[in-house]
Amino acid sequence: MPSLDFSREEKAFEAAYTQELPALQYACASYMALLQAILSRTPGLDITKVEGRVKDRRECVNKFSRKYRAALEESNTPYEIRSYITDLIGVRVVCLYEDELEEVAQAVRSHFEVIDVTDKVTAVESTEDSFGYKGLHLDLRLTPAQAALAEHAAYANQPFELQVRTIIQDSWSVLDHKIKYKKSIPGQLKRRINVLSALFELADREFRQIRDATDAELLQAPDETAEPDSDLELAPAEKSQAPGSELNAFTFLKIANHFFKDQEFEPQKVDLFVDDIRAWSPSITRARFNTLMRATIGTVKRYKQHFEDHNPQGSFNAYTVIRHCLYLGDRTTFRRALRNSSREAFEAWLKDHA
Repeated sequence: MPSLDFSREEKAFEAAYTQELPALQYACASYMALLQAILSRTPGLDITKVEGRVKDRRECVNKFSRKYRAALEESNTPYEIRSYITDLIGVRVVCLYEDELEEVAQAVRSHFEVIDVTDKVTAVESTEDSFGYKGLHLDLRLTPAQAALAEHAAYANQPFELQVRTIIQDSWSVLDHKIKYKKSIPGQLKRRINVLSALFELADREFRQIRDATDAELLQAPDETAEPDSDLELAPAEKSQAPGSELNAFTFLKIANHFFKDQEFEPQKVDLFVDDIRAWSPSITRARFNTLMRATIGTVKRYKQHFEDHNPQGSFNAYTVIRHCLYLGDRTTFRRALRNSSREAFEAWLKDHA
């Protein structure tokens, strides 16, 4: 029975918490796994981590005392602490970019009902004098269809809180909680905290805009595969000065995606590989690279088939194909593109299949 005796209600809550804890931990792990599965099937999301926890017993009691106890006792309303703690399970999803917060929220709505939403991004941005912690909080429970499934029976009626943050918002939240006595510190220090928070917010915005600008740069890169090789007769010094003629990550991808339509090229590997190509041939242009690929890729693909037939465990990926194409197109300039053993095996095959 509810009462106004805090000591009694605290003991009752602690007993209930201890009894429920194993089930809560199982539900938390299950929700984390379900969210990871949902988000992994959502294209375009960059999720850095999914983590969860069951709220500490002492933390629950402190929250009740801070938010509800005084008002309930003042109005002479009996209470049970457990009914006021709706976020015993908390799961956090951390993504890279701020515009992905709502994408995550949309993705989880297919499996969960939204009980409540706290949009701390909008709340903070609607004020002029506060930067603070930002993020999106959703109180969730399984939809009736999901709750009816046998695999969810153990926690079908257990709600949880989902926090969605960018990696920068998550970092700020951790640091923000380390700042002591925020309510009492002098105004000058509060101002410094707000300036620091604004820098984090600016970094969030800049990373998103850099991502968008990089994507736009890739779209604007010339489609060399559809252009004549107009700069092939230029001298090396002239080639390096021809506007838009350089081989870089963006022009490389336009050409590579043409020849390897089903291949996904990781940005970091592309950067490193283009650096290698430019080290082998500092004056190489996008047109020259495209011409070498077109002239040799048919032969190299036949060699790739031969190699894989005789080396079932061997690797001959798109980068390996490109290395062989460059070498075959210009053995002197691109000698370093292949290791000695690879070069000798390729030359032996060419001798028999020229």
